[in-house]
Amino acid sequence: MEKNIIEISGLTRYYGKYMGIEDVSFTVGQGDIFGFVGPNGAGKTTTLRILMALIRPTAGSARIFDRDCIRQAPEIAGRVGYLPGEIFFYERMKVKDLLQYTARLYRRDCRARTAELAERLQLDTGRRAGELSYGARKKTALIMALMHSPELLILDEPISGLDPLVRREVLSILQEENSRGATIVCASHELAGVQQICSRVGIIREGSMLAVHPMEELRKAEYKRVELTTDHLPEEFLSLQAVADFRQSGNLFSFMYRGDMNSLIRRMSHMEVEDLLVADPDLEEILMHYYLRGEEV
Repeated sequence: MEKNIIEISGLTRYYGKYMGIEDVSFTVGQGDIFGFVGPNGAGKTTTLRILMALIRPTAGSARIFDRDCIRQAPEIAGRVGYLPGEIFFYERMKVKDLLQYTARLYRRDCRARTAELAERLQLDTGRRAGELSYGARKKTALIMALMHSPELLILDEPISGLDPLVRREVLSILQEENSRGATIVCASHELAGVQQICSRVGIIREGSMLAVHPMEELRKAEYKRVELTTDHLPEEFLSLQAVADFRQSGNLFSFMYRGDMNSLIRRMSHMEVEDLLVADPDLEEILMHYYLRGEEV
């Protein structure tokens, strides 16, 4: 039976009268790469901050390694690598000194691993923190999270603000960490990265969990993306319950379709069709469709 590394039950956090998250529950199994996805403000960062004992929950429980995240936080901390959503450094310190300082907190010699990661992420460790771009600050914080080869990685927006080549390298590093046995939680609103590496996805919106699904199950959603080139599209298409997210650009019509494909083809047989594409939508299209309609996956 798979062992759960993270167990969250009924987790709720209010900021005064304003809700951060409410009744959030999910588990993350050992060896999972868990994508925690949702738009900005959905509650992802609040949940991760509770896991890291940076804030306390209003109600509910959160456990890591079968230990209470708040009461037993010191026992958990050394086994976790954490990338916060907001990154702050001692501005006058050089990057290499920041990395060395962090390694001493873990009481480990991380010099070889740090040098390897800095090279792979193309990070100049001789610069002062105050001189770093947003992307360079993100790289530095990623190295801090990864340097001690933790059992669990909790990452808030790990690829946001990075250029495409560095994003690819970060995703490669995370897959390598997972291959050696690390469990990973990636909170992200950039769904393309999640789609590439995650084994399971939890979907959160307005502080509440909509669903948790294996990635393959989410990929096999019933919706299809249809792109149709024609001089005239009958109005009856717009009234079909199976059609959503309808768009038009000149004589190119695009929509999400959830229904019997044979029925759709029969309707098209009476039209002059110049071109037709039917494809599985990517994860971002699927999830944005649910957000807009307020449906559960």
